[in-house]
Amino acid sequence: MNHLKGIADKLQEYGLDAMLITSEPGEFYAVGFHGEGVALITPDRSWYYTDPRYIEAAQQTLQGAKVGLYDKSYMETMAQLVAAHGIRKLGFEERYMSVSSYHLWTDQVDAQLVPASKLLAELRMVKDEEELAAMKEAQRITDQAFSEILNDLKPGVTECEIAAKLTYLMACKGAERNSFDPIVAAGANGSKPHAVPTQNRIQQGQFVTMDFGCVVGGYCSDMTRTVAVGQPSQEMCLVYDTVLRAQLAGIAAAKGGVPGSQVHNAAAQVIADAGYGDYFGHGFGHSLGIEIHEDPNFSPRWEKPIPAGATLSAEPGIYLPGRFGVRIEDVVLLTQEGNVDITHSPKELLIL
Repeated sequence: MNHLKGIADKLQEYGLDAMLITSEPGEFYAVGFHGEGVALITPDRSWYYTDPRYIEAAQQTLQGAKVGLYDKSYMETMAQLVAAHGIRKLGFEERYMSVSSYHLWTDQVDAQLVPASKLLAELRMVKDEEELAAMKEAQRITDQAFSEILNDLKPGVTECEIAAKLTYLMACKGAERNSFDPIVAAGANGSKPHAVPTQNRIQQGQFVTMDFGCVVGGYCSDMTRTVAVGQPSQEMCLVYDTVLRAQLAGIAAAKGGVPGSQVHNAAAQVIADAGYGDYFGHGFGHSLGIEIHEDPNFSPRWEKPIPAGATLSAEPGIYLPGRFGVRIEDVVLLTQEGNVDITHSPKELLIL
């Protein structure tokens, strides 16, 4: 899997002679391999240089690019290529490059470095069939892990134990790694959207929120479920129902060509109408793929239409400080007609 041709085809649109790829996600998107290397892409040729630790694997894996070992440094090797091919305008990933690295590159390379992260970001918004297959497999593993972790959710078990077990289950089922550190939050800890698992023990009558995902083929999954351990209170049930209705409203509004803000607002309105508007403080969802957070977003600030083929989370929540929280998250693939939910775990309130 690589996207060298797609990047090359975009160079003229951005007024570039070539694109320099130095970031880990950019490298993987461009050549389908991560070896701490650097890629250079022109309209008709591509190069990938790495070091002796990765050269054999790169030669066995990469297609469509000349693979080689750098000489004294990546910068010196790229500078030689830039000079040899008369490259004057060189795109680079300003979102990932540090200021110090930028100055080193400008000192070494005799070309104008042009910020061009947007070129890759726009391409990465729309997933091709290979990317979608990897994401669906990652989500299948995540769904299975959720189904099995329900057996472990009981009073006396710690949040950390559940987080570790989720990691173990996903690894056993074929995950390469977690797509982020799992969030497991019971009771009052659930009022923090990005709570860190603790040694606190789950108690009877608490909500437990689990936000987790894995990587398969370099691509991420992401899901959240909130379940009750023991009988929840009437208010807990009301909050859960509100979050679920908000999620369904947002998903119903999501399709290719619709601004992200419109999707967010459809969900946020449900929560506001229920009287909990002050307790939903984040966007309805974010794109994911090679990275767990990418563009575009279902947020009140994303006014641009989101293209069909984008994959985004749908994750509204209500968080009552010091008491409890509820979040429900799926991943949806936008189409021209609507969307396809690739998360298959049940969403009705589970009482264990």
